[in-house]
Amino acid sequence: METIIIGLLIIVLIASAFFNAITWSFNWIAIAILVAVWMVLLYNRFVSLINQAKESWADIAVQLKRRYDLIPNLVETVKGYAAHESSAFENVTKARSAAMGATSTADKAQAENQLTGALKTLFAVSEAYPDLKANQNFLQLQKELGDTEDKIQAARRFYNTTVMALNIALQSFPNNIIASLFRFKQMDLFALSAEDSAAAEPVKVQF
Repeated sequence: METIIIGLLIIVLIASAFFNAITWSFNWIAIAILVAVWMVLLYNRFVSLINQAKESWADIAVQLKRRYDLIPNLVETVKGYAAHESSAFENVTKARSAAMGATSTADKAQAENQLTGALKTLFAVSEAYPDLKANQNFLQLQKELGDTEDKIQAARRFYNTTVMALNIALQSFPNNIIASLFRFKQMDLFALSAEDSAAAEPVKVQF
């Protein structure tokens, strides 16, 4: 919006100068001031969007850590009833380690999708053990993990919305000129698989 307003003001100033409504010397000074104001406003907008994205990413990181902290307890609880399901435990443990070690946004998303798939398998294992499904510790962990997944999804949506707004602003002309001048970079979306996000709704416990 500020780009449009300032652009219109510049056009008005140039048109006025052509019709001798104002002098060219004043015209150039006014245009320079408007361009400087536009650059400052745009710079501040980029900074604001980047900070919002970083803040929302920090919220995601908090919830992911909570997820990582819950998983070992979940594995131990299931292991107490299904110790021979070693492959499922190993897959979850490996996927958790990979997710914790991922650094870039893209790698993080891929690792989280793999972890979600491993958790789905672990919850599927519980279906074969009625005593496990009735275990209060297991039910509580399942509930807490589901709540955490919901918070991750909410934080992810806000992060992606902010990043999309930032990237569109950086790509648009003439914003991209200022973005290039101050070396603002686009940010990656945190794209979790819609199919694998079922960990937010684990295998239903039915009695």
